[in-house]
Amino acid sequence: MHVPSLLAVFAHPDDESLSAGGVLARHADAGARTGVVTSTWAEGTGRAAELADALRILGAGEPRLLGYADARVPWSAPGRARFCDAPLDEAVSRLVAHIREFRPEIVVTHDAYGGLTGHPDHVHTHRVTVLAARAAGLPRFRPDAGAPWQPRALYLATHPDSAVAVLREVVGTRRAAYSVPDERITATVDVGPWLERKTAAVLAHRSEVERGAVPGLLAGLSAPERRRLMGTEWFIRHDLATLAPAQTELTV
Repeated sequence: MHVPSLLAVFAHPDDESLSAGGVLARHADAGARTGVVTSTWAEGTGRAAELADALRILGAGEPRLLGYADARVPWSAPGRARFCDAPLDEAVSRLVAHIREFRPEIVVTHDAYGGLTGHPDHVHTHRVTVLAARAAGLPRFRPDAGAPWQPRALYLATHPDSAVAVLREVVGTRRAAYSVPDERITATVDVGPWLERKTAAVLAHRSEVERGAVPGLLAGLSAPERRRLMGTEWFIRHDLATLAPAQTELTV
């Protein structure tokens, strides 16, 4: 069975593990090339080092950083613009270069809400990735950014409405949750066999565990609670090029 190469694009270190850690580990174990581009935080920062540890656990190679600052943490990329403030063409071009260098068959990113939290960096990463996934295949778009490459499909990491009840049952009601109608889901992936590695990758983001962010919340859960909360990953698929669907599907 052909398992497609996969490049994930997420906003912050830890988003890759929380949103698609199981799929990344599953594709890597099946022999597919996997990689991760992260929009914010710069090389040499503590969270970039934690990201490197998480990607080693998932088998997703070395970090690929766009190098912009987190919307809420200006020191995450000293001297660089906040990701949300950077010129759109600049951010798209940077990501196009990564896509053309990696040449993935599948690109994975946040959904249009930016996932459950609606974080502005997540929403902007969705926007930039959708544009870059299409622009990467255009020969006249930034020819200096590498030879054209058209990914075959874009998968948006999301949560169905039906999952929110479980989320609130396990972690309580903390804020509004941005979810999508269940019928919008096109790929439901059981990542139970990879849950231990996914959890280890999430917990590798030690500073987020220590400050009580989502990885810290997950650290305090029992194994059954983690399985209920993290054992399934959901995606919405958009085709970008004509190819037999079986050749560009996430392994489910």
